[in-house]
Amino acid sequence: MQDIEKLGAFYLGRVYDHLANRTTDDVLLYDSKDLTTHAVCVGMTGSGKTGLCVTLLEEAAIDGIPSICIDPKGDLTNLALAFPELRPSDFRPWIDEAEAARKGATPDAYAESTAGLWRRGLADWGQDPARIARLKAAADVSIYTPGANAGLQLSVLRSFSAPSPAVAGDPTALRDRIMSAVSGLLALVGLSADPIKSREHILISNILHHAWQKGESLDIAGIIRAIHQPPFDVVGVFDIESFFPAADRMALAMRINNLLASPGFSAWMEGEPLDIQRLLFTTDGKPRISILSIAHLSDPERMFFVTILLNELVAWMRVQSGTSSLRALLYMDEIFGYFPPTAMPPSKIPMLTLLKQARAFGLGTVLSTQNPVDLDYKGLANAGTWLIGRLQTERDKARVMEGLEGALLSQGTAFDRGEIEARLAGLGNRVFLMRNVHEEQLVLFQTRWALSYLRGPMTLPQIALLTQAHKDSIPRQAPTPSAQPAALAPAQKAEAEKPIVPSTMEELYLKPSMSVFQTGSTITYRAAALGVVHLHFVDAKRKLDVWQTRSYSAPFSSDGSQALWEDAAVHADLKPYLESTGMAKAQFQPPAAGALRGDNVASWRSSLAKFLHRTAALDLIECRDPKAVSHPGESEGDFRSRVSLAVREERDARIEKLRKKYAPRLASLQERLLRADQRIQREQSQVSSQKMDTALSVGSTVLGALFGRKTVSTGTIGRAATTMRRAGKISKEKRDVEQATKARLAIQERLGKMEAEFNQEIARIQDELDVSQMKLQRIEVRPRKSDITVETTALLWLPFQASSGSGQQPAYTVSQQA
Repeated sequence: MQDIEKLGAFYLGRVYDHLANRTTDDVLLYDSKDLTTHAVCVGMTGSGKTGLCVTLLEEAAIDGIPSICIDPKGDLTNLALAFPELRPSDFRPWIDEAEAARKGATPDAYAESTAGLWRRGLADWGQDPARIARLKAAADVSIYTPGANAGLQLSVLRSFSAPSPAVAGDPTALRDRIMSAVSGLLALVGLSADPIKSREHILISNILHHAWQKGESLDIAGIIRAIHQPPFDVVGVFDIESFFPAADRMALAMRINNLLASPGFSAWMEGEPLDIQRLLFTTDGKPRISILSIAHLSDPERMFFVTILLNELVAWMRVQSGTSSLRALLYMDEIFGYFPPTAMPPSKIPMLTLLKQARAFGLGTVLSTQNPVDLDYKGLANAGTWLIGRLQTERDKARVMEGLEGALLSQGTAFDRGEIEARLAGLGNRVFLMRNVHEEQLVLFQTRWALSYLRGPMTLPQIALLTQAHKDSIPRQAPTPSAQPAALAPAQKAEAEKPIVPSTMEELYLKPSMSVFQTGSTITYRAAALGVVHLHFVDAKRKLDVWQTRSYSAPFSSDGSQALWEDAAVHADLKPYLESTGMAKAQFQPPAAGALRGDNVASWRSSLAKFLHRTAALDLIECRDPKAVSHPGESEGDFRSRVSLAVREERDARIEKLRKKYAPRLASLQERLLRADQRIQREQSQVSSQKMDTALSVGSTVLGALFGRKTVSTGTIGRAATTMRRAGKISKEKRDVEQATKARLAIQERLGKMEAEFNQEIARIQDELDVSQMKLQRIEVRPRKSDITVETTALLWLPFQASSGSGQQPAYTVSQQA
């Protein structure tokens, strides 16, 4: 059995001999880097397609590569059923009791037989329970159920947030993101809208474009208000009333509002934000397998969610650094309906973008289907690996052949239809044909035994049971919309009128969050001191040169004369959240009198500068081996994942260099070994031939002497002498065989030593680049004193609203400074 634990190689199964109709001992190792050119898996129900893709995801996780898995059927939840101990009690809650009854077994007995089956299956494929333990230790498996609370929940409120500068600055990327986001939203409310002809689509597209160009985010409530009262007066050359009258806009707004107001839709607004980085890695940097189970959703809801997710993934991809190594995987278990050949559903645009552009960012896409006729094979021409299992109809086979031919020819690869059709004929269960553009030959293989228990699709109650422990491990804390100065509470009695502020004192208002407009709450403003500063952090040793803008909102001393910067909340740049006027009909909580004296602003500025000289620092994380320093604001988890990718890139580069070094020498020895085998066969054939000739000659001589003339003739004596010479040749041929065998053994020994040397080099690389041994430490970098600049000091009004209790809570949401 070959070594299955190779760096950067996925153990998918063993090579299958279609002529002998059996599995060979040669393992199939798939280079993880090949997945950056994407993969397509096609096979009918029962072909083993899901099992193959599960094993691929398991291998990725063992190698530290995270995955986002879209699961329309509920099969991928099986990835959470990995039991290192393989105890019957592990399997018992998850077995199909109806299946056990059909087989005449009690549930306990069936669980015991299943545990035994899994233990034997793993052993037959060169695996053991320790490999399951490696899988569980390598990655966190999380099951999300958007729109339901059975699994972990995801909020889609960020779905209409302003895109990153990389997307906003690319007209094509911005257009595609707007188009698919709007199409997904309209599909959710039952409108199949053409982006060119539909006025609903055009109006909402313009609303998003208008907001995003200014860097402003919208949620669905904000879109509803903007439909009712658009922030622009003209669409194209027509005024808004001519293009889309107010009554019709109100009808559209009401239609979307009914969706928002429906009790079931509240589940879409609860849970974690839809953050791709958090779906790929935990907060401490551990890779994740995030399973997004959508089997419980309606078709429009599925399309809406998949579109939103793909858009977020495209946006995340565009801000990543380029890499040739595999950074992450997107897997969709059943692509039927989301990537059709002619129609243009909302999901197709971002999917095409991923297939065309994700390679440069190390994001691999794996798509699978049991319906080959419903795939856009022109779009799949970007897929470098095709995995084809048993197909149901001749039409399916013809469609797959057509798509595979187009994909290979577009990549400049020869297409041998006859050979492929011969290989596809009569494929059995778990047997697949792989065509990888990075390899010269087609490979027929049987998939390995899965580490996870493949029990089939799970229901929502089963998912709830499976994820309960995960939910319990999530820290529960009260919502904190932003960091706030503790000294602002308790609240004093609010006044309806705003207190008089000296003209020499600048006053600014922090924008309320969107929830204020949704609930119609009354706002109460409380006063704080605002300081906006610029800091310059320089560390030549760590090649660090960073300018940073920070905003401080500080409470006042009891008499209001001093700003208490030590108690301030520290934010990133607040300027995008500030405005010069507050909300109408708001109330104000007056500060102490000293806070409204204009001559105190200078002392606020002076005390802030002294405070910064004394305490300001940039908190970073440093890794000594490999050498790396976190970016400002980068979390430990994100830093770990970034360093892990760098390690993987170095590992792949060094392994590739090692392969190039050893490949010619190994190939030469293998060629010599082949020639030695051929020589031995030739020599053995000659020995056999000589033996036969000698036997015949001896037989003829003996028979002639015994049954011929009564006296021995000279001919008989001559034949006997010839026979003796032939017998001597047999001895010589035997010696030649022995010499050839010794020569082969010598070549085989050299080959074994070279392979051992190669494996030792690989092991050394693995030890040197072991991510699990990575040690991090916290460091502080102080700002250059001469470059500390206080840009703004002002009176800041912070909005608060009544909470469900007796007090008030912040009505603003801004990012806290890391």
